[in-house]
Amino acid sequence: MTAAVSAADSERQAILVVNTGSSSLKFQVFDLAGGALQCAIRGLIEGVGTTPQIRAWRGDGRELPAEGFALTPIGQIAQVEQVEHPDTQSLAFDALWQWLPGQLDGARLIGVGHRVVHGGSLHSRPVRIDAPVLAQLEGLAALAPLHQPHNLAPIRSLLALRPDLPQVACFDTAFHRTQPIEAELFALPMHFYDEGVRRYGFHGLSYEHVGRRFAELAPQAGAGRVIVAHLGNGASMCALRAGRSVATTMGFTALDGLPMGTRSGNLDPGVLLHLMRDRAMSLQQIETLLYQQSGLLGLSGLSADMRVLQASSEPRARLAIDYFTYRVAREAGSLAAALGGLDALVFTAGIGEHSAPVRAAICDRLRWLGVEIDAQANRESRLCLSPEEARVSTWVIPTDEERMIAEHTCVTLGLN
Repeated sequence: MTAAVSAADSERQAILVVNTGSSSLKFQVFDLAGGALQCAIRGLIEGVGTTPQIRAWRGDGRELPAEGFALTPIGQIAQVEQVEHPDTQSLAFDALWQWLPGQLDGARLIGVGHRVVHGGSLHSRPVRIDAPVLAQLEGLAALAPLHQPHNLAPIRSLLALRPDLPQVACFDTAFHRTQPIEAELFALPMHFYDEGVRRYGFHGLSYEHVGRRFAELAPQAGAGRVIVAHLGNGASMCALRAGRSVATTMGFTALDGLPMGTRSGNLDPGVLLHLMRDRAMSLQQIETLLYQQSGLLGLSGLSADMRVLQASSEPRARLAIDYFTYRVAREAGSLAAALGGLDALVFTAGIGEHSAPVRAAICDRLRWLGVEIDAQANRESRLCLSPEEARVSTWVIPTDEERMIAEHTCVTLGLN
């Protein structure tokens, strides 16, 4: 990805990327100097809504001091005073916006790219944001209640702070718009599909980046049938053919498919009818159950964090891990069927990139499909885990949603 900068304009230009979660805000600044995207600053604000802390680094790994961001600096980490406010993500972004200019070394921001989880049926590519687009995206919040409101909070803040600064929304759902209609349908009357009740899929920015990177590393396999497993606190899988999405595990919302940190994953809809009719649970109670009390946390009764579960001797922690790897393997079989076979399996995201035991357990369940890995390569989290003779090659490729957003922002703003 390159971004053209006028030879007559010696001023350094930069793109800010914002990736907002329910309790965190990741950001990167990409310098356009020299015509290529170079990471100049990357950082993370954690504990949003409780005790926010910022850590940031230069592109070369040097940690940046947080003075100027914090109300109470503590070494390299700073706490932001907790304030009761309906939109804590907006407060966190406002603090970042005040802190950031002092770190840019004279570079001028010419655009901001945002990760937005849901683009609905209207957006199959990134879009420049204005007030009508923002209102449209706010209307999709019910389809991604853990993500969409938080994704939109910095956009709303920046529209007020700098209405002249171009902003671009990059959607997790857009990548999956290449899927055939049978992959999008639910077996409901067709008017529901026409009204937007369909399988959208998520984590598309991650899949797009990993798919491109894999095609660079292994062009022949990348042009074939690939399953990418994005395994983190939010988890899903995607079947790619020649780098294009043909099927994925998440559906209408980010609740479907694999069990996640606190989300249930695939669930018989009859369970919901039972909870409403026979347990008299309210809509709010069911929503809280499915989004915040289920998944690894619900099964283990201990934690939503795979690292905690792996370190525990509790039987229910082991059960939660076994269920997770079972479901990943089962969904892999389904995606391989959608592809008509399998050439490569790629792990990415927090668990996928860092948990060798989870990868080993999944691959062991998939030996029937031709998946085979070298134990030492897996323990060392090498790029390629499989021996040369394996029928299906297996890889670990770090995801980089922020770079993907930066590339889309440049293209959308005509900077390439």
